[in-house]
Amino acid sequence: MGKSKTKHQKKSRLQANHVAEETYASAPHSFVFQRGKVGKNVGQLVMDMRRVMEPFTAESLKVRKKNVLKDFVSIAGPLGVTHFAIFSKTPSSINMRLARLPKGPMLHFRVKKFSLIKDVVSSLKKHRMHDQQFTHHPLLVLNNFSTDGMHVKLMATMFQNMFPSINVHKVSLNAIKRCVLLNYDPESQEIEFRHYSLKVVPVGMSKGVKKLMQERFPNMNKLEDISELLIKGANLSESEAEQDGDHNITELPQVYSGRGNMAAEQSAVRLTEIGPRMTLQLVKIEEGMGEGSVLYHAVISKTEEEIQEILNRKEAQLKEKSLRRKKQEKNVAEKKERQEENKKKSLAGIKRKHQETEEHDSEVEDPGMQEGQTAAYESDDEVEYYRQAVGQEPDEDMFPAVKKRRDSSKFPGPFKKRTQSPGAENKHRSHSKSARRPGPGGPPRDRRGGDGERKGGKKFGERQAGKKFGDRGKHFEGKMRPGGKRFGGKKHEDGEKKFGGKKFGGKKTGDKTFKSNGQKGKPRPGFKKKGTGGGAKQSFKPRKGKS
Repeated sequence: MGKSKTKHQKKSRLQANHVAEETYASAPHSFVFQRGKVGKNVGQLVMDMRRVMEPFTAESLKVRKKNVLKDFVSIAGPLGVTHFAIFSKTPSSINMRLARLPKGPMLHFRVKKFSLIKDVVSSLKKHRMHDQQFTHHPLLVLNNFSTDGMHVKLMATMFQNMFPSINVHKVSLNAIKRCVLLNYDPESQEIEFRHYSLKVVPVGMSKGVKKLMQERFPNMNKLEDISELLIKGANLSESEAEQDGDHNITELPQVYSGRGNMAAEQSAVRLTEIGPRMTLQLVKIEEGMGEGSVLYHAVISKTEEEIQEILNRKEAQLKEKSLRRKKQEKNVAEKKERQEENKKKSLAGIKRKHQETEEHDSEVEDPGMQEGQTAAYESDDEVEYYRQAVGQEPDEDMFPAVKKRRDSSKFPGPFKKRTQSPGAENKHRSHSKSARRPGPGGPPRDRRGGDGERKGGKKFGERQAGKKFGDRGKHFEGKMRPGGKRFGGKKHEDGEKKFGGKKFGGKKTGDKTFKSNGQKGKPRPGFKKKGTGGGAKQSFKPRKGKS
């Protein structure tokens, strides 16, 4: 189990986190994305530019076709994004726009040439690019941006603000691993964009010593003494080290990462290009996010009169827009005042109506009203009164009681099946039985009549003359079937033709008794055979083979 952190360690950790958050929040952040169809190569160029702007950029920003520029502007504020780099492609050129949020300006560049990271790295014999280089922002170097011209100064300011500023007195040299170079050519008005990787190596020693310092042991089988390696540096190719000179040798103020890079010692700074590479040309500068006036244009030049005319037109549009907005606000205020006046009139009429109703109710009381019961509240009269007094339909929230009652009447509650208690059900059954049970010495009673009379004037249970209870089945004999036959009618010799000349349970014409298909000539077990004579009893004998 590890040791717990002390109070001093926790305090220092919190302080370091607070400083890191402040540094991260104060640094400029950027979005790099494309608009429209740009193709595979330009899409890869967008990804390479995100790599250059790390770590203060959105690495995995997803862009959809439906997204517009306003969507990115609205989300940039909460995320602290300060710059946009937008790539687009036309049939004739590839364009890049740099915008400062939230109010501009926006710089339009034409990308004349470009090379991707994979193209630059593949052209080098040795390249130095690893993930640790992208944990810190690059060092920005501007060259030839001090020439006359407001557009040149504006470009220099835009590029400087895209990267975090560096305090030379407090900066740590180990945090500088990359470099972005922008070189402006006044004659062609083109900007060269380059991206390099930094490496610092000690100088003032032979190549053999450098090999030993870097833990690379050369082949010494042809050497007689190790002094030859330290003095002459034999068997070492010239391509293993770059030729250093006064242009890249400096004295280090701090200890730099790498063997032999000590403070106050001479070291050489070497640059290795890692890409991407671009050649840019400024086209125009606009105010705002691409919707304002044009401040500079490299191709089209306008006179002062034309510029003044454009400004006047723009001012007239803004003035018209402000007047339209004021008129809308005035109309909204007047509408609210009218609604308040109508509401006051309606409430006053309702109050007066209540007073009249109370006076009338105090004079005449309802005879059917029970004690403690209040009079019904007629909200429909208030709605009708509002219509007559004001001349228009009331608002929905002015009479909530009416709306609530109407809603409850439109949608009644679910139907519930009534269930009787067991006692009530038994009582109902006994009552119905007693109603049907005949009285002592008389006909059965019926609750539908006093003396058991039915609708036809006949008493319940009274028989018709000449008919018996057994004659019910003969009622259908006189009626005809659909085929012309009577119900219940029998054919001639019906009994004889059934069952192949036999009668069910009777005798054949040959006076032979009907026997089943089971045992022939023997009675079934358990039954006694009756004799025709004196009634002598014969015992039943079981079949052979059965006990």
